Amino acid sequence: MSLTRASRGPAAARFAIAAVAAAIALLGASFASPVAAQTRRTYTFYVAAESDDIVEKIAFGPGGLRLLNSIEVGSWPTEIEGPHGLAVSPDGEYWYVSIAHGQPGPGGSIVKYATEDDAWLGEVEVGMFPATMAISPSIGLLYVVNFNLHGLPEPSSISVVDPESMSEVGRVGVGVMPHGARMNRQGTRLYTVNMMDDVLVEVDAYRMEITRQLGLSMHGRHKIDGTHEQHMAAGEGAGEHAGHEGAAAPMAGMQMDMADMVKPTWATAPTPQGKLYVAGNGAAKILEIDVESWEITRELATPAGPYNLDVSADGRLLAATYKSSRAVGFWDLEKGEEVGRIETLRPIPHGIVISPDGRYAFATIEGIGGEPGSVEAYDLRTFERVAHLDIAKQAGGIAFWRID
Repeated sequence: MSLTRASRGPAAARFAIAAVAAAIALLGASFASPVAAQTRRTYTFYVAAESDDIVEKIAFGPGGLRLLNSIEVGSWPTEIEGPHGLAVSPDGEYWYVSIAHGQPGPGGSIVKYATEDDAWLGEVEVGMFPATMAISPSIGLLYVVNFNLHGLPEPSSISVVDPESMSEVGRVGVGVMPHGARMNRQGTRLYTVNMMDDVLVEVDAYRMEITRQLGLSMHGRHKIDGTHEQHMAAGEGAGEHAGHEGAAAPMAGMQMDMADMVKPTWATAPTPQGKLYVAGNGAAKILEIDVESWEITRELATPAGPYNLDVSADGRLLAATYKSSRAVGFWDLEKGEEVGRIETLRPIPHGIVISPDGRYAFATIEGIGGEPGSVEAYDLRTFERVAHLDIAKQAGGIAFWRID
């Protein structure tokens, strides 16, 4: 295990914090394999530790999980800047992290590193609280949703970045709190969800424009057709005439909309079967959408708080973190049945990724209070936890790199 300092210009490194995190990770490594890992291959991936401004490079192999490198990110030693989302370039040469809390400007940033030595290569400022990212394998552009967690509940955007020059080349206006961006395999369409609008959005990656929207609830449908805004305007007018007959009707309509909300937090890439899946975080369900017909075709009831999702390359297995229920779940998509559920060792499971060969899944666990973050590995044949590793605090975003 080594510790890399991201030195660039006047940026001051938080070396002591990183050293403590590395020590915690080494301690955790001694307890990393509750079940002996049976793999002969090595799976390597990156994890963002949001409360320590560190990205961890982690390998899973015959000895379980082990920490390869801790990379400090961010520019300001007195601030927690919050590395949130991660992405690896299609050729595996580079990795990118979204820094959620920009300083001194209002926006966040995307930072580029080399996977070979985790060296800093460049950065670009984007919108407010950039979160999930996806890269088009056909044109190479990077798309990041500006979640705007701490801002006003107003429409936000998707920033489009050229990773070669590390410059923002466009923005696509979307709804309130976009999150969970994923690209189709052709690199032509991006899918994301507006969490506080209950809307699934499809973006043309070439034209940088919205092609379709799907309301995931009554609230979502009303956001698309304008009914919600009409209720809002009528409600403001009704406030001036509170004693008049019918004045409460617009407010009742808005309340019905809000009670119906799904609060989606994630959209998967489309499967080979032409389906994509949305985590209904506020409604304890996962929605299946047919990409061609653009309709909800199935609902899968889950424990409270489904948050992040991933689907195997063959489109047959779905993995989900249940953030409010301290568990991860695995679904057979042909049968529509949950075939495995595992309680996590610490609370607040966050991100999850399935290895490209469909053999293992890896989940990040935030932890609470002074607890370290952690990573858990699961065997997708037995649906058992086969390793865990303590890392820096508030483990969140995760991106797979390679199999050796």
